[in-house]
Amino acid sequence: MPSLSDHFEFESIHEVPESHAWPSLDDHPSGDATGHDTIPLISLSNPDNNTTKLLLRHACQHWGVFHVTGHNIPPSLLSNLELQTRRLFSLPTNQKLKAARPPDGVSGYGLARISSFFSKLMWYEGFTISGPVLPHALQLWPSDHYLFCEVIEEYKKEMRKLAEKIMQLILSCIGIKEEEVKWRRELTGVLQLNSYPACPDPGKAMGLAAHTDSSLLTILHQSSTSGLQVLRREDRHGPARWVTVPPLAGALVVHVGDLSHIISNARFHSVVHRAVVNRFRHRYSMAYICGPPADVKVKPFVGSPVFRPVTWGEYLCLKGKLFNQALNSIRVVQDDEQLCLEL
Repeated sequence: MPSLSDHFEFESIHEVPESHAWPSLDDHPSGDATGHDTIPLISLSNPDNNTTKLLLRHACQHWGVFHVTGHNIPPSLLSNLELQTRRLFSLPTNQKLKAARPPDGVSGYGLARISSFFSKLMWYEGFTISGPVLPHALQLWPSDHYLFCEVIEEYKKEMRKLAEKIMQLILSCIGIKEEEVKWRRELTGVLQLNSYPACPDPGKAMGLAAHTDSSLLTILHQSSTSGLQVLRREDRHGPARWVTVPPLAGALVVHVGDLSHIISNARFHSVVHRAVVNRFRHRYSMAYICGPPADVKVKPFVGSPVFRPVTWGEYLCLKGKLFNQALNSIRVVQDDEQLCLEL
């Protein structure tokens, strides 16, 4: 289990230490040059348009990830969020550790949550904000925290509105009526700030190991340095392969999470993704991780249920114990051939 002693100043490291040296990352090619591996781009400027819904359904079924534009998040807010994220991670490690995430807690500075499932550490540091940001900000900047708090709270407010909008579209694509999901306007969210420092040997290091998100959906803003990769499932264009998701100016990335996989009864797929690192550039990403209210049991709404009902909290506990086998642990139908999973 990684501990706080595993943190160090990445900028002072001139070669990848054994603690962070991973096997080769070249097991899968990073997409192809044919255009088939370009993730979908969807505009939300006219969400009720049938074309928008068709594109969204296709993206959720075949990719589990897509870019969105027309989201109405001010560019200035995205810029300010990235600036404050850089400011946070530029603090000395001993200062960041004053806001360290407790072993049994959710919020604060720390290693990747999935670190305990791997023998090697990741070239990564993160900061999780669940609930009010002020207590953390006071630990980091006792007398200079106002702007950080203002930006974070404004971003969380805008992200919640956007998440509700996208989730409503996803539900409609599944064929779920609004009255069937009374909690659709009561979504909760956690903001995850991610830092991937420049690495002297990117071929040996892993930014963030492959995983799916436990959420309904995750909305990601990434800096101009590329690093996000998604696993494209085997299809008529080739075998399973890693595809790089390049940063697009003004666009946000949306990941389908495990809870949406459950709600759709496995029609929509949570996307396996990872982050690789860059030799020369420090990469940042900011993820809004969205889920239902704590007391809501998420369940399949269409077809013969593949999964049993589960709350987000219960599922997070399973994910913490079983990692990427958590979905299988709540499966009630083992033979997918019994089901028609195409809309």
